[in-house]
Parts: sequence; C-alpha cells; structure tokens
Amino acid sequence: MRIMAADYGDARTGVAVSDISRSLTGDTWVIHSRKMNDVADSIVNEAINRGVSCIVVGYPKNMDGSIGERAEKSEILASLMRTMLSEKAVTGSDRSDPCLTQVVLWDERMTTLSAHRILDETGTYGKKRKKSIDAVAASLILESYLDSLK
Repeated sequence: MRIMAADYGDARTGVAVSDISRSLTGDTWVIHSRKMNDVADSIVNEAINRGVSCIVVGYPKNMDGSIGERAEKSEILASLMRTMLSEKAVTGSDRSDPCLTQVVLWDERMTTLSAHRILDETGTYGKKRKKSIDAVAASLILESYLDSLK
C-alpha cells in the first residue's frame, strides 16, 4: 500500500504520495486552504481513495528538539485526521477499513530549506516556486520516511 506525506502550512499544504512499491514519490500537489478541517478532510479523502496505509505529517521541531507553535499545529492536524479516519470507519466508506490508515508525525527539520535549495538548483523562482515549494517539501518528508523503512 502507498504512503502519503503532508507538509502543513497556514495557507498551503504540500502533499506527496508514494508509488505502490513504497520506493519512490509518485504524485505531488498542494492544498490551498487556511482551514485546518478542510486540509485534514482533503488529505483523509485522498488517502482513502488512493489506498494509503500511512499518512506521515511533517513535524517541524525546533533545532534544539523542542516543540514550537508549528509542531503543535502539526500535532493538532494529525489528531484531527486520526479522528476523521475513525469516524469514516464507523460510518462506512469506499474502502473496507479506513482505520487501517495510521497517522504518524515525522521530524522534518530543515525540509523547507532543502526544498528551497532544490528549487534554486533547478532555477525555479517567482510564482512557479511559490506553487511548488510545499509539494517539494512534502516529497522530501516522504523520501525521508521511506528511507527509514529500508
């Protein structure tokens, strides 16, 4: 089954999904919403539709390992998605058991900086950069998680 990663942001959330073999990042996209409930609902629905077994939420700890405001928001998003998945399992959905989809927090320190570096190297600037930075960050979170499984 596939694995999905999310890089949550106040205005945009990057999402990336692995291929079925869990070895490469497949699709990436950005959710444009400032409402956490809408973001969570969109991610959960896509996860169910794509047969995702694990949603990895970027957990941006501070460099000293402490938990700041951004990490707290990621915790809330992860909790909200767990609740939504449980509710969908109770009420029924397209997939036999959405509760099989687990939600995990994944340390993503420096991911956005790395994404900026990648876009610098590819000469991606301006509006194009703004559209893709969150999806690139989600891809890096996903790749890091996939590497940990090997």
